[in-house]
Amino acid sequence: MSNQLFDAYFTAPAMREIFSDRGRLQGMLDFEAALAHAEAAAGLVPHSAVAAIEAACQAERYDVGALANAIATAGNSAIPLVKALGKVIATGVPEAERYVHLGATSQDAMDTGLVLQLRDALDLIEADLGRLAETLAQQSLKHADTPLVGRTWLQHATPVTLGMKLAGVLGALTRHRQRLQELRPRLLVLQFGGASGSLAALGSKAMPVAEALAGQLKLTLPEQPWHTQRDRLVEFASVLGLVAGSLGKFGRDISLLMQTEAGEVFEPSAPGKGGSSTMPHKRNPVGAAVLIGAATRVPGLVSTLFSAMPQEHERSLGLWHAEWETLPDICCLVSGALRQAQVIAEGMEVDAARMRRNLDLTQGLVLAEAVSIVLAQRLGRDRAHHLLEQCCQRAVAEQRHLRAVLGDEPQVSAELSAEELDRLLDPAHYLGQARVWVARAVSEHQRFTA
Repeated sequence: MSNQLFDAYFTAPAMREIFSDRGRLQGMLDFEAALAHAEAAAGLVPHSAVAAIEAACQAERYDVGALANAIATAGNSAIPLVKALGKVIATGVPEAERYVHLGATSQDAMDTGLVLQLRDALDLIEADLGRLAETLAQQSLKHADTPLVGRTWLQHATPVTLGMKLAGVLGALTRHRQRLQELRPRLLVLQFGGASGSLAALGSKAMPVAEALAGQLKLTLPEQPWHTQRDRLVEFASVLGLVAGSLGKFGRDISLLMQTEAGEVFEPSAPGKGGSSTMPHKRNPVGAAVLIGAATRVPGLVSTLFSAMPQEHERSLGLWHAEWETLPDICCLVSGALRQAQVIAEGMEVDAARMRRNLDLTQGLVLAEAVSIVLAQRLGRDRAHHLLEQCCQRAVAEQRHLRAVLGDEPQVSAELSAEELDRLLDPAHYLGQARVWVARAVSEHQRFTA
């Protein structure tokens, strides 16, 4: 395996297995075995040949290295595999060899094999998304009232809650799960068209074979073969691009919250995790790096698939080839990001006390809006805004807490009591609809999961 050094970091092992050389071969061989069954049912292949073909359709029986060398000459993986399959069958039941791959074309085997792999990949991604969503739902509820600084343009804004921030990610994941559910029937379809898509080689048996083949593989029979209509694959890749982007947003925020200057939320610690080769004190966001890395790499891969869509006529040269490694790479990157996101969400360490101290770093300035809104009802918006602006400038210039400056300002004290000011400058009393947003996101998650 050429990517052993980085696979453990960027890819989930189960996804790598799906798109391993063995997985690719088995997908095509499953197509060939199912084709023999379908054609026997239609009376094109003797039933006695089916067992021999099916027995030979085991990926372990083929030399990956030899096939790789042959692909360099053949131009695709199905041509040498079908030849090798025929040879294996001929050594045991020679008369069965003539019925291998009857009426099909290389792209039928490769595309349908890919769809079978994508079905497993989709199952895995949906399961991982569901697990991550449930963890985020629990964490959102747990921290629904944990206040921390809201940050806009990387500067302190008004308070939010950690639960609200996590619920934002949860909401995005729920929408992605809905998208994947909606596209599943469009994606999981048979590819079977023969040389140019007409299935002319099978004559009147074409549709019975196609229907039986789809049934054998538990795939839907589409309205026609899609050799050069690649929208189904690109749709799937696009949704995975959205998943990667949302996970990247999660990773970016976690990494920023882990910064020394913030120190509010941390990835779970473990021996040897996040260290430095030279600085013993380091605690690096190594999981978040995978999420950000995937979010950076996947859009370019999705772009490749979009670029490969204008495929010429009935079978494409080069554009189809550009897909072969691209879509599996997207699946692998997203699987790795999902795995790392689960580790982060499950074991995140929250320093609520540090969050509270950071809320007060600006000495009350992040709650100036709260005071301004109340004063606006009594003094008018412009006058209240101007007054608070002056008080904020004075607090900064004198390095005093805004509460003290407001308490000394006659125009403010004439309208607001000391108790009112204390309440307005308490972050816990200016969290708006944060709890409602959490409840709504969790409710959407639960409705979809039910």
